[in-house]
Amino acid sequence: MNKKENIKAYLAWIAICVIWGTTYLAIRIGVEDLPPLLFAGFRWLIAGPILFSILRLKKYTLPKKEDIIPLTIIGLALIGVGNGLVVFAEQWVPSGLTALLITTVPFWIVGLESISQKEFKFNTLIIIGLLLGFVGIGLIFGSDVDKLFDPSYLGGVIGLMIAVFGWSAGTIYSKYKKINLHPLMSASIQMTIAGLVMTIIGLLLGEGSNFHFTDESFGAFIYLVIIGSLIGYGSYIYAIAHLPVSLVSTYAYVNPIIALFLGWLILDEKFSMIIIVASVIILVGVGAVKKGSERLIKNSK
Repeated sequence: MNKKENIKAYLAWIAICVIWGTTYLAIRIGVEDLPPLLFAGFRWLIAGPILFSILRLKKYTLPKKEDIIPLTIIGLALIGVGNGLVVFAEQWVPSGLTALLITTVPFWIVGLESISQKEFKFNTLIIIGLLLGFVGIGLIFGSDVDKLFDPSYLGGVIGLMIAVFGWSAGTIYSKYKKINLHPLMSASIQMTIAGLVMTIIGLLLGEGSNFHFTDESFGAFIYLVIIGSLIGYGSYIYAIAHLPVSLVSTYAYVNPIIALFLGWLILDEKFSMIIIVASVIILVGVGAVKKGSERLIKNSK
């Protein structure tokens, strides 16, 4: 990687650290008025073709036929399941709490990689990190355990867990399934396919009759298309293609801090001492799991 690409990669990483912390707020504002699947689907269905058209004007290479299925799997896992269920969940779960729960991705990645390799590899750091993660999550829900008896809220939490699983599975698959295609072109195809699938499902479920913009939801939608999708997701795909995944994934430490602050500032979401303590515990746990994973990789070489 030359110096110019290196600078672009680090700028892309900085972009997702900041941008994705703000998208949780925009999603929360959007789902106040818009049905979740069409809100998410239209966002990606617009962003994908726009990025694709820009790249084609610049003569970027098209994907090969054999690339379509892997790109579809990655797009549906990361965007369809990962992002789609986050939008679904934020109908009931606060934006800051959503961002905090998404930081548990490294826990899932460690588990899924162990299963995929048919052997469970753990060390003390990983075990400590996983335990801290469970303690942090337990603190959050323990303080509001009565909410878990609300079917809608519980459905949102379950949706978030499935979203994290989908994002983790898609990340692992993309790590081992190498595609000889420019990362941004890859991102444009993933956006378009996932957006189309979510839009079709939303229409089949009858969401079309409830899709009506307000000034707030339209602003959130445009922000997510341009900033969250075109710049944010494009930056993520570019960054993981040029930088170590361990570095890129540190965006998870920044996103919840931004999301929690914005949710409290703009939407008056709960920001108690318990949530602050739980956030610190979860982030320390994430750090321990990442450090332990890096040691396993280093020792296996």
